[in-house]
Amino acid sequence: MSRRLYFSMFLVFAVLGLGVSRGLASSMTVKHSAAPARTERAVFAGGCFWCMETAFEGLPGVITAVSGYTGGHTKNPTYEEVGSHTTGHLESVLVTYDPARVTYAQLLSRFWHSIDPTQSDGQFCDRGDSYESAIFVQGAEQQRLAEASKSAIARSGVLHGQIVTAIRPFAVFYPAEDYHQDFYKKDPLRYRTYRAGCGRDLRLQQLWGKAWAKPLVH
Repeated sequence: MSRRLYFSMFLVFAVLGLGVSRGLASSMTVKHSAAPARTERAVFAGGCFWCMETAFEGLPGVITAVSGYTGGHTKNPTYEEVGSHTTGHLESVLVTYDPARVTYAQLLSRFWHSIDPTQSDGQFCDRGDSYESAIFVQGAEQQRLAEASKSAIARSGVLHGQIVTAIRPFAVFYPAEDYHQDFYKKDPLRYRTYRAGCGRDLRLQQLWGKAWAKPLVH
């Protein structure tokens, strides 16, 4: 069952003003106030960007995790346009981090253990190309590390099935509408209902055992 269907179902039963504002906001939610001397960026797509945010937020060294869209051809896409699977964009997160505290290799490990790399038609209950998994690399070093991490996962034999997660060059990242940012804080009941109903955590435990990446924030 897709997240959009969960939206419709939940609206029927929601009470006490749990609705989400659909209006766009001009500013992005700030998630951490740390200001290291140098920062770097990593871009990952792993299905629902609400859930990918919570995979990285709270990780020591991560400064921000912003939901958005990347990989497609439509400029400044909206959530509805991306959800129509006609823009080429994937729901993604842009992670800004302090390389003195967390490495790109560690972020890659966190990413792999937060997704199902063997699912080719989306992620968990969300189907369609906008929910496919991918690593968007910036530069030769990220490319090398991403390829090495993918090969290591394949050699480990932990997963039963072909790894279909793509490694693609990064171009442009478009932040999603403000109501999507930190959604687990803005509407925690709906977030938890969706996450449980989509079977994400159960599938991650089946795939990775104790190594699955539990959300660090709730």
